Amino acid sequence: MRFGGIIALDDVSFDMAAGHIVGLIGPNGAGKTTLFNCVSRLYTPNSGDLVFEGRSIIKHTPDRVAALGIGRTFQNLALFPSMTVLQNVMVGVHARTRSDFLSNALGLPWVRREERTMREAAMEAISFLGLDAFAGHPAAGLPFGTLKRVELARALAGDPKLLLVDEPAGGLNHEEVARLGEILRSIRDRRGVTVLLVEHHMSLVMQVSDRVVVLDFGRRIADGPPAAVQRDPEVIRAYLGSEI
Repeated sequence: MRFGGIIALDDVSFDMAAGHIVGLIGPNGAGKTTLFNCVSRLYTPNSGDLVFEGRSIIKHTPDRVAALGIGRTFQNLALFPSMTVLQNVMVGVHARTRSDFLSNALGLPWVRREERTMREAAMEAISFLGLDAFAGHPAAGLPFGTLKRVELARALAGDPKLLLVDEPAGGLNHEEVARLGEILRSIRDRRGVTVLLVEHHMSLVMQVSDRVVVLDFGRRIADGPPAAVQRDPEVIRAYLGSEI
């Protein structure tokens, strides 16, 4: 992936096993969020391919990718402040619905059934993340840690097979980070969702990941179990500037 003369991703390639958490780490500017934006189809790579469940998605639009089962959260919160938590989470289900402006305006019976299904899916995700008490509360004014869970609930409400989680620990305190680790493991173990996690909180990444991929200057420099990656000289050099 190139931006003018800058190579943001340079021949990066790795795969993910279903039902695993893969940590994607690297210094600032390594290309982690760019890779997320390619997978979720906000960016189109200059070369290469993206394969999901054996099929190329390189020509898919973001809404089509969401319908296939790829969900994501964002580094910066992307919630609607004036909407309730329930309404925000219901937005995550829309990629799987068939209604359009006209059918909604006419209030057709099947549209009302679809709306009920959306509400049920959203409430299930809200309950899963312990947000029942906030379901009717506007997003505006809620604590930052709670809003992080709301965004995660919105992504889960779309019933993803692959969930891209972009720096979920940013701005959280120690207790909230510990709770986040439990949530991520629960998403993998109880819901069977594969997770690609971008995170600077190394303790969290090493605790929850089945495997860790490391990028530096747009290239993959390490890939393996957390303990092995921590000892890799190239990873140490990328983070600390010298070998230990």
